[in-house]
Amino acid sequence: MEYRQLGTSDLKVSALALGTMTFGEQNSEAEAHAQLDLAVAHGVNFIDTAEMYPVAPRAETVGRTESYIGIWLKRQRRDQLIVATKIAGPARGFSWIRNGPRITREQINAALDGSLRRLQTDYVDLYQIHWPDRYVPMFGATSYDAAQERDSVPIAEQLQALAELVKAGKVRHIGLSNETPWGVSEFLRCAETLGLPKIVSIQNAYHLMNRTFETGLAEVCRHANVGLLAYSPLAFGHLTGKYLADPQAPGITAKGRVTLFPGFGQRYHKPNVPAASKEYMRIANEAGLSPAQMALAFARTRWFAGSVLLGATSVQQLQENLDSAEITLSVEVLEQIEAVHRLYPNPAP
Repeated sequence: MEYRQLGTSDLKVSALALGTMTFGEQNSEAEAHAQLDLAVAHGVNFIDTAEMYPVAPRAETVGRTESYIGIWLKRQRRDQLIVATKIAGPARGFSWIRNGPRITREQINAALDGSLRRLQTDYVDLYQIHWPDRYVPMFGATSYDAAQERDSVPIAEQLQALAELVKAGKVRHIGLSNETPWGVSEFLRCAETLGLPKIVSIQNAYHLMNRTFETGLAEVCRHANVGLLAYSPLAFGHLTGKYLADPQAPGITAKGRVTLFPGFGQRYHKPNVPAASKEYMRIANEAGLSPAQMALAFARTRWFAGSVLLGATSVQQLQENLDSAEITLSVEVLEQIEAVHRLYPNPAP
């Protein structure tokens, strides 16, 4: 396993990390622990979670993922692992999280204390804002609509509250998720102006069907040395090809978040997703590669990638994903990928 410095932090994270959003919904506690054991055995030292997990989010299960991890974490050498979690931002229908989550000082403190309690640890290595407190187009929305702007907690205030947690030793480093170039730049500006901790990472979707990071964010993050934690590298399973068959056809039983939770993952319900998926499947098959491993190898070997978050619902899937750490794509395969990208640019942003 390769290890990389995460931004300007002192964290050396494995190039492949374990995402845990299935723990507590699609995976039992025993299955979650088996995935954690397998990942660590293959050199993964970075585990990512969030207070709102598992997904699809609901009041009955909120926080369960962190609890499963906490039970496992108590049996591990804590100093050998990098544990990241996130505070939820404003969202419709999330009233079960502090009567409606916001990124205020009071809620940041309450959220972190809850996460530490469930994780059974006295600190997290990386604490992230899951999505902005302000309005931004997210999760499939692509155009900024100024009419949707709303009151939000000033970024300087959010950063000051996070700085207090760093000073208290509860958080080692801070990061963002689902952010924009302006948001990253503003957090960096406030940190420099006010002498506050600098963000070291951004966790955004990045995969063969969503390479929007490569435009504005790649430039900002390069010059500021902010590491990308790439989530959904398999595009909710669309890059494995399992959703290409007609779901109404007899005997078709493709299972995943897309079929289990129809209202979840709307960014993949776009017209060019099946066509792009079919083309990437073709490239992988002709090269003698697993489609999933090709997609993971592509994300892992981008120059701006800090770590790629793996998500699986079985140890068999996770093993296949972990094996992608040994794959380097040929020039020919990369050229074919670029040809498809020109034909179907970012079909699932």
